[in-house]
Amino acid sequence: MRVPFVKTEAAGNDFVLVDCRNRPELFEAVAPLVPAVCDRRAGVGADGVLFLLEGDKAPWMMRLLNADGSEAEMCGNGLRCVGCYLRRLGERSEEIRVETLAGPVLLSWRGEEGLRCLFRVDMGEPVLKASLVPTTLGSDTAVEEPLAVPSGVMRFTCVSMGNPHAVAFVDDTASLDLPLLGPAVERHPAFPRRTNVEFARPLGDGRFEVRVWERGAGETKACGSGACAVAVAAALTGRGAPRCEINMPGGRLLVEWKGDGSSVFLTGPAGIVFHGTLDTRYFE
Repeated sequence: MRVPFVKTEAAGNDFVLVDCRNRPELFEAVAPLVPAVCDRRAGVGADGVLFLLEGDKAPWMMRLLNADGSEAEMCGNGLRCVGCYLRRLGERSEEIRVETLAGPVLLSWRGEEGLRCLFRVDMGEPVLKASLVPTTLGSDTAVEEPLAVPSGVMRFTCVSMGNPHAVAFVDDTASLDLPLLGPAVERHPAFPRRTNVEFARPLGDGRFEVRVWERGAGETKACGSGACAVAVAAALTGRGAPRCEINMPGGRLLVEWKGDGSSVFLTGPAGIVFHGTLDTRYFE
Protein backbone atom coordinates (compact mmCIF):
# COMPACT_ATOMS: atom_id res chain seq x y z
CA MET A 1 0.00 0.00 0.00
CA ARG A 2 1.24 3.50 -0.83
CA VAL A 3 0.48 6.03 1.90
CA PRO A 4 0.88 9.80 1.42
CA PHE A 5 2.34 11.67 4.38
CA VAL A 6 3.84 15.00 5.38
CA LYS A 7 6.89 15.51 7.58
CA THR A 8 6.19 18.16 10.21
CA GLU A 9 8.10 19.79 13.04
CA ALA A 10 7.41 22.06 15.98
CA ALA A 11 10.44 23.50 17.77
CA GLY A 12 12.48 20.59 16.42
CA ASN A 13 10.04 17.94 17.69
CA ASP A 14 9.42 16.10 14.41
CA PHE A 15 6.57 13.91 13.23
CA VAL A 16 5.29 12.00 10.26
CA LEU A 17 1.66 13.02 9.73
CA VAL A 18 -0.78 10.67 7.97
CA ASP A 19 -4.18 12.07 6.96
CA CYS A 20 -6.71 9.28 7.56
CA ARG A 21 -9.89 11.35 7.34
CA ASN A 22 -11.02 9.96 4.01
CA ARG A 23 -9.08 6.71 4.31
CA PRO A 24 -9.50 5.34 7.87
CA GLU A 25 -7.84 2.07 6.80
CA LEU A 26 -4.52 3.94 6.72
CA PHE A 27 -4.36 3.97 10.51
CA GLU A 28 -4.56 0.18 10.70
CA ALA A 29 -2.01 -0.14 7.91
CA VAL A 30 0.61 2.24 9.32
CA ALA A 31 0.20 1.83 13.10
CA PRO A 32 2.11 -1.50 13.32
CA LEU A 33 4.93 0.01 11.23
CA VAL A 34 5.50 3.14 13.35
CA PRO A 35 8.84 2.07 14.94
CA ALA A 36 10.24 1.26 11.49
CA VAL A 37 8.90 4.46 9.94
CA CYS A 38 10.42 6.54 12.76
CA ASP A 39 13.86 4.91 12.38
CA ARG A 40 16.24 7.73 11.43
CA ARG A 41 18.50 5.55 9.28
CA ALA A 42 16.20 3.00 7.65
CA GLY A 43 12.90 4.93 7.76
CA VAL A 44 11.62 8.47 7.38
CA GLY A 45 12.86 9.41 10.86
CA ALA A 46 10.65 11.05 13.49
CA ASP A 47 9.80 11.29 17.17
CA GLY A 48 6.39 9.81 16.38
CA VAL A 49 3.58 9.47 13.84
CA LEU A 50 0.52 11.72 13.95
CA PHE A 51 -2.74 10.35 12.57
CA LEU A 52 -5.44 12.85 11.60
CA LEU A 53 -8.94 11.36 11.77
CA GLU A 54 -12.54 12.50 11.90
CA GLY A 55 -13.46 13.45 15.48
CA ASP A 56 -16.51 12.69 17.61
CA LYS A 57 -16.19 15.61 20.04
CA ALA A 58 -14.46 17.97 17.58
CA PRO A 59 -14.23 18.22 13.78
CA TRP A 60 -10.85 16.46 13.81
CA MET A 61 -9.02 13.99 16.01
CA MET A 62 -5.27 13.59 16.51
CA ARG A 63 -3.77 10.30 17.59
CA LEU A 64 -0.04 10.05 18.24
CA LEU A 65 2.03 6.89 18.29
CA ASN A 66 5.50 7.40 19.74
CA ALA A 67 8.63 6.15 18.02
CA ASP A 68 8.44 2.90 20.02
CA GLY A 69 4.84 2.30 18.92
CA SER A 70 3.20 3.25 22.23
CA GLU A 71 0.36 5.77 22.18
CA ALA A 72 0.47 9.20 23.84
CA GLU A 73 -2.65 10.87 25.18
CA MET A 74 -1.52 14.42 24.46
CA CYS A 75 1.14 16.30 22.51
CA GLY A 76 1.28 20.10 22.42
CA ASN A 77 3.82 20.18 19.60
CA GLY A 78 1.90 17.58 17.61
CA LEU A 79 -1.30 19.61 17.93
CA ARG A 80 0.39 22.65 16.42
CA CYS A 81 1.69 20.47 13.56
CA VAL A 82 -1.87 19.30 12.91
CA GLY A 83 -3.05 22.91 13.02
CA CYS A 84 -0.41 23.97 10.52
CA TYR A 85 -1.31 21.07 8.21
CA LEU A 86 -4.99 22.06 8.27
CA ARG A 87 -4.05 25.68 7.70
CA ARG A 88 -1.98 24.76 4.65
CA LEU A 89 -4.97 22.80 3.32
CA GLY A 90 -7.03 25.98 3.41
CA GLU A 91 -8.60 26.03 6.90
CA ARG A 92 -8.97 29.72 7.73
CA SER A 93 -10.80 29.63 11.06
CA GLU A 94 -9.17 31.67 13.79
CA GLU A 95 -9.82 28.78 16.16
CA ILE A 96 -9.40 25.06 15.45
CA ARG A 97 -10.75 22.40 17.80
CA VAL A 98 -8.99 19.02 17.78
CA GLU A 99 -9.93 15.93 19.76
CA THR A 100 -7.22 13.98 21.61
CA LEU A 101 -7.28 11.00 23.94
CA ALA A 102 -7.04 13.56 26.77
CA GLY A 103 -10.09 15.46 25.45
CA PRO A 104 -10.79 18.26 22.93
CA VAL A 105 -8.18 21.02 22.63
CA LEU A 106 -8.57 24.52 21.18
CA LEU A 107 -5.86 25.99 18.93
CA SER A 108 -5.89 29.75 18.28
CA TRP A 109 -4.23 31.09 15.14
CA ARG A 110 -1.53 33.69 15.88
CA GLY A 111 -0.13 34.32 12.39
CA GLU A 112 2.98 33.31 10.48
CA GLU A 113 6.56 33.06 11.74
CA GLY A 114 8.54 32.83 8.52
CA LEU A 115 7.28 29.67 6.79
CA ARG A 116 5.87 28.31 10.04
CA CYS A 117 2.42 28.68 11.56
CA LEU A 118 2.11 30.19 15.03
CA PHE A 119 -0.60 28.81 17.34
CA ARG A 120 -1.63 29.35 20.94
CA VAL A 121 -2.95 26.09 22.39
CA ASP A 122 -5.32 25.82 25.35
CA MET A 123 -3.80 22.77 27.04
CA GLY A 124 -6.43 22.69 29.80
CA GLU A 125 -5.90 22.62 33.55
CA PRO A 126 -2.89 20.71 34.85
CA VAL A 127 -3.61 17.68 37.01
CA LEU A 128 -1.66 17.87 40.25
CA LYS A 129 -3.17 15.05 42.31
CA ALA A 130 -0.46 12.42 42.53
CA SER A 131 -2.74 9.42 42.04
CA LEU A 132 -4.08 10.95 38.81
CA VAL A 133 -0.73 11.92 37.28
CA PRO A 134 -0.22 9.00 38.06
CA THR A 135 2.68 8.58 40.49
CA THR A 136 3.21 6.98 43.86
CA LEU A 137 5.49 9.85 44.89
CA GLY A 138 4.08 12.20 47.51
CA SER A 139 0.67 11.86 49.11
CA ASP A 140 -1.92 14.30 47.76
CA THR A 141 0.51 16.02 45.39
CA ALA A 142 4.12 15.31 44.41
CA VAL A 143 6.16 18.50 44.76
CA GLU A 144 9.94 18.17 44.91
CA GLU A 145 9.69 14.57 46.08
CA PRO A 146 13.02 12.68 46.36
CA LEU A 147 13.65 9.84 43.91
CA ALA A 148 16.70 7.60 43.71
CA VAL A 149 18.29 7.77 40.24
CA PRO A 150 21.60 6.37 38.91
CA SER A 151 23.44 9.58 39.83
CA GLY A 152 22.06 9.74 43.38
CA VAL A 153 18.83 11.36 44.57
CA MET A 154 16.94 14.03 42.65
CA ARG A 155 13.73 15.86 43.55
CA PHE A 156 10.82 15.71 41.13
CA THR A 157 7.57 17.61 40.81
CA CYS A 158 4.92 15.58 39.01
CA VAL A 159 2.24 17.05 36.75
CA SER A 160 -0.17 15.64 34.20
CA MET A 161 -0.90 17.72 31.11
CA GLY A 162 -3.12 14.95 29.78
CA ASN A 163 0.05 12.84 29.91
CA PRO A 164 2.40 12.32 32.89
CA HIS A 165 5.48 14.46 33.52
CA ALA A 166 8.22 14.48 36.16
CA VAL A 167 10.20 17.74 36.41
CA ALA A 168 13.52 18.21 38.20
CA PHE A 169 15.22 21.58 38.59
CA VAL A 170 18.99 21.40 38.16
CA ASP A 171 22.00 23.71 38.15
CA ASP A 172 23.29 22.45 34.80
CA THR A 173 21.55 20.60 31.97
CA ALA A 174 24.50 20.21 29.60
CA SER A 175 26.40 17.79 31.83
CA LEU A 176 23.42 15.49 32.51
CA ASP A 177 23.77 11.93 31.29
CA LEU A 178 20.28 11.96 29.80
CA PRO A 179 20.51 8.53 28.11
CA LEU A 180 21.15 7.12 31.61
CA LEU A 181 18.80 9.28 33.69
CA GLY A 182 15.91 9.50 31.22
CA PRO A 183 15.03 5.79 30.97
CA ALA A 184 15.65 5.26 34.69
CA VAL A 185 13.01 7.86 35.60
CA GLU A 186 10.64 7.10 32.71
CA ARG A 187 10.36 3.44 33.76
CA HIS A 188 10.72 3.87 37.53
CA PRO A 189 8.11 1.90 39.53
CA ALA A 190 6.91 5.23 40.96
CA PHE A 191 5.30 5.90 37.56
CA PRO A 192 2.83 3.09 36.76
CA ARG A 193 2.19 4.40 33.22
CA ARG A 194 5.79 5.53 32.74
CA THR A 195 6.46 9.26 32.49
CA ASN A 196 7.96 12.04 30.43
CA VAL A 197 10.96 13.59 32.16
CA GLU A 198 12.14 17.22 32.11
CA PHE A 199 15.35 18.63 33.57
CA ALA A 200 15.10 22.41 33.88
CA ARG A 201 17.69 25.04 34.74
CA PRO A 202 16.21 28.37 35.95
CA LEU A 203 17.70 31.36 34.13
CA GLY A 204 15.76 34.06 36.00
CA ASP A 205 12.78 36.23 35.01
CA GLY A 206 10.62 33.22 34.19
CA ARG A 207 13.09 31.76 31.69
CA PHE A 208 14.23 28.13 31.77
CA GLU A 209 16.67 25.96 29.88
CA VAL A 210 15.21 22.46 29.50
CA ARG A 211 16.24 19.04 28.26
CA VAL A 212 13.55 16.42 27.71
CA TRP A 213 13.32 12.66 27.78
CA GLU A 214 9.97 11.69 26.26
CA ARG A 215 8.10 8.56 27.17
CA GLY A 216 8.30 6.21 24.21
CA ALA A 217 10.55 8.48 22.13
CA GLY A 218 13.73 9.14 24.14
CA GLU A 219 15.56 12.46 24.04
CA THR A 220 13.79 14.98 21.83
CA LYS A 221 14.58 18.55 20.86
CA ALA A 222 11.36 19.84 22.39
CA CYS A 223 8.13 18.78 24.08
CA GLY A 224 5.09 21.06 24.21
CA SER A 225 3.31 19.38 27.11
CA GLY A 226 6.72 19.13 28.81
CA ALA A 227 7.21 22.88 28.49
CA CYS A 228 3.82 23.33 30.17
CA ALA A 229 4.76 20.91 32.93
CA VAL A 230 7.98 22.84 33.60
CA ALA A 231 6.07 26.13 33.91
CA VAL A 232 3.54 24.58 36.30
CA ALA A 233 6.26 22.89 38.37
CA ALA A 234 8.15 26.19 38.51
CA ALA A 235 5.08 27.96 39.86
CA LEU A 236 4.47 25.24 42.45
CA THR A 237 8.05 25.50 43.72
CA GLY A 238 8.32 29.30 43.73
CA ARG A 239 10.58 29.49 40.68
CA GLY A 240 8.08 30.55 38.06
CA ALA A 241 6.12 33.45 36.67
CA PRO A 242 2.66 33.77 35.08
CA ARG A 243 4.40 33.79 31.69
CA CYS A 244 7.42 31.54 31.18
CA GLU A 245 9.90 31.23 28.35
CA ILE A 246 10.97 27.61 27.92
CA ASN A 247 14.17 27.20 25.91
CA MET A 248 14.70 23.71 24.55
CA PRO A 249 17.37 22.48 22.11
CA GLY A 250 14.87 22.81 19.22
CA GLY A 251 13.64 26.30 20.03
CA ARG A 252 11.68 28.54 22.36
CA LEU A 253 8.13 27.98 23.63
CA LEU A 254 6.01 30.38 25.67
CA VAL A 255 3.77 29.09 28.47
CA GLU A 256 1.18 31.01 30.48
CA TRP A 257 -0.49 29.79 33.66
CA LYS A 258 -2.31 31.92 36.22
CA GLY A 259 -2.58 29.19 38.84
CA ASP A 260 -5.10 26.69 40.20
CA GLY A 261 -8.36 26.50 38.29
CA SER A 262 -7.00 28.00 35.08
CA SER A 263 -5.82 26.54 31.79
CA VAL A 264 -2.22 26.37 30.68
CA PHE A 265 -1.60 28.10 27.35
CA LEU A 266 1.24 27.06 25.05
CA THR A 267 2.43 29.25 22.16
CA GLY A 268 4.95 28.25 19.52
CA PRO A 269 5.59 27.63 15.81
CA ALA A 270 5.05 24.55 13.65
CA GLY A 271 5.85 23.86 10.02
CA ILE A 272 5.59 21.45 7.11
CA VAL A 273 9.03 20.15 6.12
CA PHE A 274 8.21 17.98 3.10
CA HIS A 275 5.62 15.71 1.49
CA GLY A 276 6.23 12.05 0.66
CA THR A 277 4.78 8.60 0.14
CA LEU A 278 5.32 5.50 2.25
CA ASP A 279 5.39 2.10 0.59
CA THR A 280 4.20 -0.10 3.45
CA ARG A 281 5.75 -3.18 1.82
CA TYR A 282 9.19 -1.76 2.57
CA PHE A 283 8.55 -1.83 6.32
CA GLU A 284 6.75 -5.15 6.59
